Amino acid sequence: MRIQEICCIGAGFVGGPTMTVIAHECPEVRVTVVDTNIQKIKAWNSPNLDKLPVYEPGLKDLVAKTRNKNLFFSTDIDDAIIKAQMIFLAVNTPTKKDGEGKGYAADLTNIVKCSERIAKVSTKSKIIVEKSTLPVRTAEKIKQVLKSNSTELTFEVLSNPEFLAEGTAIQDLYKSDRVLIGSDNTKRGRKALNSLISLYEKWIPKNKILKTSVWSAELSKLASNAMLAQRISSINSLSALCEKSGASIEEVSKAVGMDKRIGSHFLNVSPGFGGSCFQKDILNLVYLCRNYGLHEVASYWEGVVRINDYQKSRFSNKVMEYFDNIIINKRITILGWSFKKNTNDSRESASIYICRDLLIKGAIIHIYDPMVPPQRVISDIVNLMESENFEENSLKELISKVYVYTNINDAVKSTEAILILTEWDEFKGYDWKKFIQTSKINVHLFDSRNIIDKSFAQNLYSIGS
Repeated sequence: MRIQEICCIGAGFVGGPTMTVIAHECPEVRVTVVDTNIQKIKAWNSPNLDKLPVYEPGLKDLVAKTRNKNLFFSTDIDDAIIKAQMIFLAVNTPTKKDGEGKGYAADLTNIVKCSERIAKVSTKSKIIVEKSTLPVRTAEKIKQVLKSNSTELTFEVLSNPEFLAEGTAIQDLYKSDRVLIGSDNTKRGRKALNSLISLYEKWIPKNKILKTSVWSAELSKLASNAMLAQRISSINSLSALCEKSGASIEEVSKAVGMDKRIGSHFLNVSPGFGGSCFQKDILNLVYLCRNYGLHEVASYWEGVVRINDYQKSRFSNKVMEYFDNIIINKRITILGWSFKKNTNDSRESASIYICRDLLIKGAIIHIYDPMVPPQRVISDIVNLMESENFEENSLKELISKVYVYTNINDAVKSTEAILILTEWDEFKGYDWKKFIQTSKINVHLFDSRNIIDKSFAQNLYSIGS
């Protein structure tokens, strides 16, 4: 089937950039990205490209070239579904907050709702592409929902998981290590598979397009994220040992990474991994393993999450120790709110949890991030504390001690400790030595990313050094 019309449900960090690249590389295809969030769609359609809801280097240039030509952003979901031959599902699949699998399994509510809507409004058969990170056998669930809501049409379901690293998403889309597509081994399944391949072949070499079963594709995504997160937890666990033993985590990381069997990627020390995928996918993997009776395997992967939580609390404790465990009304600056540089995504960022730890001990918190807007910072703190059942009055009192700034100089002014939690280039290039020398108060730097020159080590704490 020659694809001429695509719909993507979900205008977030996956749907927006992915569809922009497809539109740019397939100008003959009309691509419509839809979402129920009116403000998000307005932002995608904003004439000011700096106001796009997703920040990725290179994204706004591609949007400028394609938007309102063959790339469209809309809230008219039904119209886009009816017209499309191929529909991508790029909606959120958070960890369940209640019911069976609470705290571990993926919540498929959004996927089910989308499937029901597709089945009810479609007038022709379509290809459905899983883009969201989903547990194994989700395609089977999607098929059941489609069939129960539309008995006259046929829908082929493909699994095409994304392997994007936020901050380098556009680069990853153009120079993918692999494009993975899972399909049923049937005549219609293979036909749907080839239709999707025909799009990617416009810019992806054929030898990088990997064809598998649907189930293998779904599990491969979970496995990839679990393996990457495991490396981060591994190096972070060793950073604790380095501090106790006198070794340097930077030297250990370099030595280990030079082994060609291991490699250097994901061996940089940090306050813990964040983002929308790693923890969610590992917990989902834990749930699946338990469901199949693989309790030892489940315990192994759950340990990766436990180390990640340990690293965040360990960093908070280091700050507390500097103040002899008394930080009431101490002014502490947090630099970096996004979970990594070059993205405005703060989901599950270590900064949120470290901020929470210090707030409840009485600190006054200054916050600055180059890309995360102040309202998002506040909502992240509120959402975490509400999920932990903080009383409303207590929550208001804590939030009153949070100040979010729009530049680094105001954020670090008159604070007694500065925590660098995201590896933004702006923080790396800042003249910290001069700042320390000219500060009127004794300021201590806590560098969780080991990006600062250690020539003034008496004022600097770096993880694992």
